[in-house]
Amino acid sequence: MAGNRAVVYVEPGKVEVRDISYPDLILRDGPGVNPLNVGRKCEHGVIVKVITTNICGSDQHMVRGRTTAPSGLVLGHEITGEVIEVGRDVEFIKKGDLVSVPFNIACGRCRNCRERNTNVCTNVNPDRPGSAYGYVDMGGWVGGQSEYVMVPYADFQLLKFPDKDRAMEKILDLTMLSDIFPTGYHGAVSAGVKPGSTVYVAGAGPVGLAAAHSAQLLGAAVVIVGDLNSERLAQARSFGCETVNLREHPNLGEQIDQILGVPEVDCAIDCVGFEAHGHGHAHGEAPATVLNSIMQVTRAGGRLGIPGLYVTGDPGAVDADAKEGTLKIRFGLGWAKSHTFVTGQTPVMQYNRELMTAILSGKAQIAKAVNATLISIDQAPSAYMEFDRGASKKFVIDPHGSVRR
Repeated sequence: MAGNRAVVYVEPGKVEVRDISYPDLILRDGPGVNPLNVGRKCEHGVIVKVITTNICGSDQHMVRGRTTAPSGLVLGHEITGEVIEVGRDVEFIKKGDLVSVPFNIACGRCRNCRERNTNVCTNVNPDRPGSAYGYVDMGGWVGGQSEYVMVPYADFQLLKFPDKDRAMEKILDLTMLSDIFPTGYHGAVSAGVKPGSTVYVAGAGPVGLAAAHSAQLLGAAVVIVGDLNSERLAQARSFGCETVNLREHPNLGEQIDQILGVPEVDCAIDCVGFEAHGHGHAHGEAPATVLNSIMQVTRAGGRLGIPGLYVTGDPGAVDADAKEGTLKIRFGLGWAKSHTFVTGQTPVMQYNRELMTAILSGKAQIAKAVNATLISIDQAPSAYMEFDRGASKKFVIDPHGSVRR
């Protein structure tokens, strides 16, 4: 039996690489596993040898101690790999297939899955609709920042790359299909981006950069990215975005006016989420800041895409309301301006195939946009620290040294 090493959450601010059990086609008890999911048989699943697995800002929320994640939780929901074992109920996926694993775990059988809302599958998480690998309160499916991982419902979920050699040549782009690229794209689609749109993207982290690149692919005339981090804003400018440094220039509307000649945009995308900060040099945490600011600068009748993560439990929040996800949002402003809000997990399977084609054809350059940075699994703990300090990088873990340097 092969071994299995994984990146594990230990305590706030600390992750470790540990030996864990080699996966099999059953969900066994462990940190974060919902008791009602223990012993769940997955003959519809496969074992994947992980080729690449990415560190996500959503993982960072847990590592900072801003969720109720238990110690020992295996991290990682952005997974690309090679199928090395198939369950007896798997018909179409074969050993040797190189696949992208959507971060949403979805059965393909429930009403929501049949309606392509795989982000809120009702059969994989006993607590609530929706699930993901290696994430708190998501059913307990073991994370994929590891050497090997089990993936259920393989025939329905997995996106097979048509040519392995060609895929490996673009693996740093294709690894973004499991989450970040569809998430950014979903934010842009939800915001109604179309040819000629003016777009504001809140946040220049990897998801914000993916949303900005997606808005460009959808034909936006101007994409403006706002952040407090000058290094990340420089990354946004590197592929043609306008930027606003909200630490230096706290009045967002004035800065948009200087760029566009009017203080508003057609649509906006929140890629920050619940750990948002206020603007200016003396900024502090203010979780409703982004939601309120994008309502202020989006024109009447506009749309707001909100792929940024918001939670129902935040032990490190600034006040009692925010600890349960209750934020001081100016909903009256959004109502008065007839805004449309689209929130929630991204239904990855709605987008990943077309985005794969865009990558393979050379149309999409997502790895360049997000500054994909390849590391070994042993470098993961230091990468988490560097990412937490605001590095403008999307860290891609290569557990087996499979990717050509």
